[in-house]
Amino acid sequence: MNKYLLRLYITGNSIYSRRAITNLLRICHEELRDQYSVEIIDVLEDPQKAEQEKILVTPTLIKQLPPPLQRIIGDMSNTEKVLLGLDLIPQEIDTR
Repeated sequence: MNKYLLRLYITGNSIYSRRAITNLLRICHEELRDQYSVEIIDVLEDPQKAEQEKILVTPTLIKQLPPPLQRIIGDMSNTEKVLLGLDLIPQEIDTR
């Protein structure tokens, strides 16, 4: 299994930031066990890094590894959306 490298961009200690951190760490613990690394970046403390990544809204999760790079926006409360973004469940193909 490839190791997941994740970056979560947040804004300060807001309720959305805390919720995103809690939800992301829960999902990683349950689904990835010890195969992940999470870097939490506060855009108020490190605006240059956010600008380099072109972060427009927070919370934003970027899956750096394994490829392809994926972005997930929100508080990570939608577990299915996060799992899809991490490529842990296959995307359904609409055959209609």
